[in-house]
This record gives sequence, C-alpha cells and structure tokens, in this order.
Amino acid sequence: MSIEFKGVTKRYGGGDAPLVVKGIDLTVPKGTLTTILGPSGCGKTTTLRMIAGLDAPSGGRILIDGQDVTHLGAAERNVSMVFQSYALFPHMSVIGNVGYGLSVSGVSKDETQRRARGALETVGLTGYDERLPSELSGGQQQRVAVARALVLEPSVMLFDEPLSNLDARLRRNMREEIRALQQRLKLTVAYVTHDQAEALAVSDQIIVMEAGLVAQAGSPEQLYEQPASEFVAGFMGEAMLFDAESLADGRVRLGPLTVQPRKPAPAGRVKLAVRPEAWALGDAAGGLAGTVSKSAYLGSFLEVTLDTELGSIFVVVPDVQRAWTPGDRAALTLGARGVSVVNAQPAR
Repeated sequence: MSIEFKGVTKRYGGGDAPLVVKGIDLTVPKGTLTTILGPSGCGKTTTLRMIAGLDAPSGGRILIDGQDVTHLGAAERNVSMVFQSYALFPHMSVIGNVGYGLSVSGVSKDETQRRARGALETVGLTGYDERLPSELSGGQQQRVAVARALVLEPSVMLFDEPLSNLDARLRRNMREEIRALQQRLKLTVAYVTHDQAEALAVSDQIIVMEAGLVAQAGSPEQLYEQPASEFVAGFMGEAMLFDAESLADGRVRLGPLTVQPRKPAPAGRVKLAVRPEAWALGDAAGGLAGTVSKSAYLGSFLEVTLDTELGSIFVVVPDVQRAWTPGDRAALTLGARGVSVVNAQPAR
C-alpha cells in the first residue's frame, strides 16, 4: 500500500491559527521504509498522525493505495502505529497487550492467542507471553509494541520516534531489527525521527521537513551527497556552509583551495557545503593553513577544530595515531566527497 499526500495542510484551532503543515506533497512507495526527518516543531509528527487518522487535515487529500482516506477515522484505515512511549498496558501480560486490538475487534480468543504468539515469534519474544511490561527491558517493551502493531496485519505501519527512549547500543540493534522486519514482510512504513544517523541507516527514502514544508525528498545518498538547500545541508550531517565561487570549468574556489564537486554549478557566487569528514588534515603546506584550537579523542576518530582564514572549521579525522594539540599548525585540503554546492547564484 502506498501513501500519498496532495496539498495537505494542518492547523490547530480556528481559521486564524498558524499552519503547522503548509500544503505538502509526498509519497511513501509501497513496500518501502520512508523516514520523515526534521527538528522539533517542523510538523513531522503531525504528518504521521494525519496518515494514521488521529488528526484530520485542514486541507488537501490523503490517499492510501489510491483510496481517498482523508475523511476516514483511524479504525477505518488498516494502519498501525508504534508510539514513542510504547503505550503498553502495565496490568496486562505481554500476550494480553499484543492481542488487545484483536480481542476488542471481536476476534475469537483462540484466534487472538494464535496470532499474538505468531507476532511475538516474529519479533523474537517467544516464551515471554505471561510477563508484565515492568519485567521487560526497554528493548523488549519496544518489541512488544511492534508485535502489537503487526498482529493487526496492517497495510501501513507508522513509527513515531520509536527508539528515542533506548540507550545508544540498543537503539542501533533495534533499528536494524525494524529494518530487517520491514524488508522481510515487505511492509510499507512511515518512520518519524529527528536522528539523522537513524534515518540514514534504515531508509529507502528520507523526507526532510522544515517549518511545515518538505525541504527535500530522496534516497539517503541523495540527501547526504546532494542537499538541495542550506537547511538540508546543515541538518544532514553537520555540514558547514561557506561563501565560494563556482568557476567556468565546473570547479569551485574556496579561499586558497579549488575543489571539483560531484554536481557542477553555473559560474558565479555559491554556497559550498562541506562535511566534517570531507577535510584531510596534515602538516604539508599548500592547503588551507590553520591552527588547532580544540582536539578530542573519541576512540575510532578525532574531532579537531581549527582557526583559519575562513573561520573556525570542525574536522573529523579518522587517523587517531597522530595526536593534535591546541596551538599546532596544520593544513586542510578537500576531495570531492562530502562537498556540495547549494543555492547556486548564476553570474550576471
């Protein structure tokens, strides 16, 4: 089942209230995982709630598998949602939580038990039937919430910040499990997060939202390597933005450096987005000279900040054997990867 938004708007309150979602078009293709990504307040959770039928749009149309569901309630959409808080019933056993939606829909007790056990097996919780949520770890509670959504055999699954309550290692494991489950069952999934790394790891498509609008939609690689705006470049991977000049031969001049972006821009003034890992740091002259002001060791890489003629530049260095200390002189150079032109202004 695919999901389509056509000119969808949403405001809370009367006609003078500001729009939270401002006339967006988007598509979640059938059998894919699409992440809706953006900072707090950008409209991403409101968008997810409108897919679920929990919030009604103020304007526009919502289609699921080609059917207009704009005015249908949540119970009429065959959509299941996994919430950030898991929303498990604390007094119910695991199997009671998973089977709850079936039992209130009139499914027989035997059929409810069979399907609930099948859903628990799918998420790796066979044998946990009689435990209470309080007897489970955070990751296990998350799996119960996923099983409860799966047991309804939905056309579409929605995840609202599902991993934000987990620690870093468990978050990585759970995102891999959700992705594997989605691919194995060929589910259509819309997944909301504010975590760029999480979005890059699980998505077929990423939709970046900014202030109620779609800033850019595309594959993880497209958004990372070819951001369409300064906002997307800065939000996806902490790119720094520099004033630069695009030359007639397709190269871009940045201070004393010239680079060849993967996507050329018309000659003229441009904004160049450079990711921290795009810089190469060394002793040799001939690059962008700088002085180390900060250096931090993070195990598999260094984070180094340098003062340069272009301002303070943050660099991620994979070589941890070389220690950089404040006051060290260094030179920065650039390759093509991790460098992109945004908001190009053609020469007049």
